[in-house]
Amino acid sequence: MYLQMINLLTGITDLGFASGLTSIAAALAAGIPGFAVALGQGNIAAKAVEAVGRQPEAKNEIQQVMIIGQGISETSAIYGLLIAFILIFVA
Repeated sequence: MYLQMINLLTGITDLGFASGLTSIAAALAAGIPGFAVALGQGNIAAKAVEAVGRQPEAKNEIQQVMIIGQGISETSAIYGLLIAFILIFVA
């Protein structure tokens, strides 16, 4: 069985191995920030709803701050996607 594993592994070229690792890195570069941003934006929205529940008269100000915060947190997901594209198409 050990010899079969070695024979299987010797059939992998360096280019194919590097391409596979690049694909895994691109998936992680896009997936991890995307997941973290989704959690963060959900937390921002939940806190904004709580704040509006406590002070309904400040709804407009809370909404403005929430939208700005979500836009800023979205940039990390966009950077992750950009890095994934660079890994796929440039590397």
